[in-house]
Amino acid sequence: MLRWLTAGESHGEALLGIIEGMPSGLYLEADHIDKYLAKRQGGYGRGARMSIERDRVNILSGVRHGMTLGSPIALMIRNLDWKNWKEKMAPFPLSGSDGPADDASISRPRPGHADLPGSLKYNQTDIRNILERSSARGTAATVALGSVAGRMMQELQITAMAHIVSIGGISIKDKIDPWQCEGAVSNSRLYCADAEAEAAMIEEIDRARHDGDTLGGVFEVRIRGLHPGIGSHVQADRRLDGQLAQAVMGIPAVKGVEVGLGFGVASRPGSKVHDPICYDAVSNTYRHIGNNAGGIEGGMSNGEEIVVRAAMKPIPTLMKPLDSVDMMDKSAVSAHAERSDVCAVPAASVVAEAEVCLVIARALLEKHGGDSMAELQENYNAYKKLISGR
Repeated sequence: MLRWLTAGESHGEALLGIIEGMPSGLYLEADHIDKYLAKRQGGYGRGARMSIERDRVNILSGVRHGMTLGSPIALMIRNLDWKNWKEKMAPFPLSGSDGPADDASISRPRPGHADLPGSLKYNQTDIRNILERSSARGTAATVALGSVAGRMMQELQITAMAHIVSIGGISIKDKIDPWQCEGAVSNSRLYCADAEAEAAMIEEIDRARHDGDTLGGVFEVRIRGLHPGIGSHVQADRRLDGQLAQAVMGIPAVKGVEVGLGFGVASRPGSKVHDPICYDAVSNTYRHIGNNAGGIEGGMSNGEEIVVRAAMKPIPTLMKPLDSVDMMDKSAVSAHAERSDVCAVPAASVVAEAEVCLVIARALLEKHGGDSMAELQENYNAYKKLISGR
């Protein structure tokens, strides 16, 4: 079984990730992970923190001479900003009775953030004890782990990509195939397949920055090459679409997730929603005419492209803060303003790709098993042969 865990605070010494259950014999180098870490840091609209950090992974265990061992893989990403926060975020008690430096303590919660409910839940008087872990900075560890899962998928000829659908109400043109524009997406400042829409999005981001505001948007993750039968209909927690929705919904600031046509199915008759089935005698496979289902039927992959789309709200840290309450004296105040991004939708798309890869890799291992890549590949090929021509 594939499982993973992350740890670390935004201004702590490092971010950590552990992934267990990855088969042995998978070629893995730090450069592969670093490529995805750099992509997460990119995207027009990012804040000053990204000019400080240069995320690089340190593989601590589970890999020897570029090959996975089958044991837990431990990854570490150092926070370069830690040098400025050593005292404020020190894990050991500080001398004196006042505790951490006063300029690090926060008592004015930001609307839309974890600040208020987290402080109440964990009985904290200093909101920094909540925001350090709830910060999206921690998603760097998720991206590192997801890139490992993506490497395993690549060995099975399963590929993933993420792209931006809209930002600030500006959307790409309908019918754009991001796979045909993959190079443009990779070179885009917003990971967007539509250059004209991207230019308008950048203008909107600049406007929001000038106004002290933030912007959200919609991104999409696509997986192709996945065969039918991954996931299951027999229990709710085994449904592939449910697992994907939970993983993507768990990304900070994501407020909605849909698969395929998603909410669009509610306003159409069944004849305009469900994808007709045909048989391709050349490839000996069943195919669908259209992909409104987003590659998943009955909680299982159906052989078509997996399409997962998510809506991200604007980041809740505003340079012109909203009204709030000081939790120390209950007075009306403006919310705390922490260094932040204007728009992080492109970065969130990279995180979503990582989350989707983790879920798909786990489902593949649950279906096919294998403690080594050779065993997994043999089981995988045997299954494809079994269903071919059925």
